Amino acid sequence: MPIETDFTFNQAHPAGAVAEFAAPVDFLGPLRGLVGSDPAKQPKRTWRGRGFNMIWRPNFSNEFGNKDFFLELNLTEETLSFTDISGATGVANRGLLQKGIFLGAAAYTQAITDTFDGSGQHFEPGVWANVPQTTNPSEPTTVCRMGSIPHGTTINMQGTALQAPAPLFAVSSITPFKLGSVDDGATNLVHFPEENLSIASSSRTPLNHVASLTQAQLTNPNLFLSQAIANQTMLGTTVLIVSTDTKVLISAPDVGGGIENIAFLVGKPPGGPNASAIPATSIFWIERVRDHSGNEFDQLQYTQRVLLNFNGLSWPHVTVATMVSRAVPSDYIVNPGDTLSGIALTFYGSGSELFWRRIYDENRGVIGPDPNRIQPGQRLHIPAV
Repeated sequence: MPIETDFTFNQAHPAGAVAEFAAPVDFLGPLRGLVGSDPAKQPKRTWRGRGFNMIWRPNFSNEFGNKDFFLELNLTEETLSFTDISGATGVANRGLLQKGIFLGAAAYTQAITDTFDGSGQHFEPGVWANVPQTTNPSEPTTVCRMGSIPHGTTINMQGTALQAPAPLFAVSSITPFKLGSVDDGATNLVHFPEENLSIASSSRTPLNHVASLTQAQLTNPNLFLSQAIANQTMLGTTVLIVSTDTKVLISAPDVGGGIENIAFLVGKPPGGPNASAIPATSIFWIERVRDHSGNEFDQLQYTQRVLLNFNGLSWPHVTVATMVSRAVPSDYIVNPGDTLSGIALTFYGSGSELFWRRIYDENRGVIGPDPNRIQPGQRLHIPAV
């Protein structure tokens, strides 16, 4: 869902700062890869792809299944759109303890649907910001993500950006653990049968809704990310690491940030919260990659981990996705395992027949009479829609 706005910031700089900004300034810095550089007046970029979401959610009076929790699983399609709103001046933050600073800002919208039935699962508007180094407080250059989740949570996630040759994906455990314990995937874990796909349960999403999900992927959802890049060559990676908890990331700011929930989620004593989202951490990898057919393109991967606290436990909520941003019209070389619907999803954000048939009709002479039989190495022209 691209952002349709021509708004950009245009705010006054102090007279003495004219020389400082005499040359063009990229206020977005390491966030530039999220939005790209096109069009020059106000860059915008939309990423599309697939992923996975799991969440242990509370279950009042057996509304879903026969336990006081329900393990929801979703194979997902995702669209994540960014628009540079920094303008020529950046976003002014005036200071009392030090001179004002000017942030770079990229507005975003995130939309996630379930691939089984197309149901909407998540929508989030927000802003990513690049924050310059400050003297009071004494902090290095940082990045932050400010988002609003319609379920009743707002986030201000702070952290840092760095360059890396390739992404590194740590294990992300889905096992709940006792409230107050360290979240290390090993301490005070409380296992439930629903974690095991071989055990039938009415307190988990029906497995025919996630038919391709493997036990290994459920145990560690970050496996989706490593599998997605298994046949790719990394040409460069920008890593964005942000969290609502300043104690989680050593390199993050040690003040500010946080997460807030509406009254329903927080609850009141003596019952405790319905499902209070406390810490949230996410890592984004902006990648330039080459597949084994020689196609080079930009790719965005992320993993996000939120803890929901209820019933004396912390319950992991993990979301991952791999998305690409490709311009059309374009050419594409078919890889082993490709389908027209998958290629359509990559370029258009939908794998429906309306879109894959547009590709087929454009390349009928290359593909032949059967759209289900595309061959590795074929060069397809991807038309504009």
